[in-house]
Amino acid sequence: MNILKFITAGSVDDGKSTLIGRLLYDTNSILDDQLEAIKKANRKNNDGTVDLAILTDGLKAEREQGITIDVAYKYFQTERRKFIIADAPGHIQYTRNMVTGASNSDLIIILIDARKGVIEQTKRHSFLAKLLALKKVLVCVNKMDMVDFDQSVYENIKIDYLALASRLGLEHVDFLPVSALKGDNIVHASQRMSWYPGVSLLDYLETVELEDNKEQPWRFPVQWVVRPQTDELHDYRGYAGRVLGEGLKVGEEVIVLPSGARSTVKAIELAENQLEEAHDGQSIIVHLNDDVDISRGDFIVPSNRPALAERAFDANICWFDSKSLDDSQVYLLQNHSTLTKVKITDVFYKFDVNSQEKLFGEEIKLNDIGKVSLKAATDVVFDKHDDFPENSRAILIDPRSNLTVAALMIENIA
Repeated sequence: MNILKFITAGSVDDGKSTLIGRLLYDTNSILDDQLEAIKKANRKNNDGTVDLAILTDGLKAEREQGITIDVAYKYFQTERRKFIIADAPGHIQYTRNMVTGASNSDLIIILIDARKGVIEQTKRHSFLAKLLALKKVLVCVNKMDMVDFDQSVYENIKIDYLALASRLGLEHVDFLPVSALKGDNIVHASQRMSWYPGVSLLDYLETVELEDNKEQPWRFPVQWVVRPQTDELHDYRGYAGRVLGEGLKVGEEVIVLPSGARSTVKAIELAENQLEEAHDGQSIIVHLNDDVDISRGDFIVPSNRPALAERAFDANICWFDSKSLDDSQVYLLQNHSTLTKVKITDVFYKFDVNSQEKLFGEEIKLNDIGKVSLKAATDVVFDKHDDFPENSRAILIDPRSNLTVAALMIENIA
């Protein structure tokens, strides 16, 4: 059974948490004790029904204010699929939280309030969806009950969003009119929107097909060198990590980066079982035919399609810190399990997420998105964002505070 990871995004009070709560409630995915706690929480909707948003609003401040502050994760499954849901906050000041949740998602659900249409946060989140190369965008026009389920309202919002998607270059966009509060088109098709010929949200999530990674090369960042050195396993040497992409097979010729050493795959282990081939997302141990020098942070890659190993590169950046970007400061770049000192050598521009224009000569501050050039102390192994998004992402850490100050999406070699 495959897993679909998706994130909900939208402006404040667009109904993200309510939509997830309704999805879980109507699929009977809420435990009895959770349901009892929700009923006792004493937070009701205007019609007296239980406020299902409490399911994902776990922080005390979230429940008091009725907003989402941090990313909340929920898990459920049906007979067809397993799901990991990330409920992202809608406030502008929590854009960094949304980036964190979206970086590990396959699909983004962007909620739009039917009364408000396409607004600033819609543009911001759509821009981030493009920046993070999310495979699918589903636009849910929510609160249709508050516009009397008017088809023309939905169609006008669809026209406005398609114009935005065209400017951003979003290619895989679908639309769905819903009422999360009333349950219309969430799990069951709405009788009050008979003019909509499509499927419900659950049907969509169960059947949506994502682009596979067959055209991409695989990557294996080494997290740990397994060397027991016991009498029983005296000569055992394996490399543990999580596979990115498809195609890692026994007998394949590989290159170790950044050293450039070559070998072939001798064996693949998963939970003491021997595999002939490893798949995307599996945590495995790889054995090579040669005793090459490999450490934590190195990459094992196919010899016919290796990754890049460079010290200078350009990247899109989303700034997380309350202090502005300081190009005189040395930061730490973490790419998988590799930690490298870097300096930002140039700030090209930052983006205006509303107009998608480039703003030159301005500081990059909290929640700003821009493009920069970096220089690393040692080789950084990566792929360009257009070629392999999962291996183009990294974070910046301020060594003075150990705080994560930015997320990076590497674009090209400088």
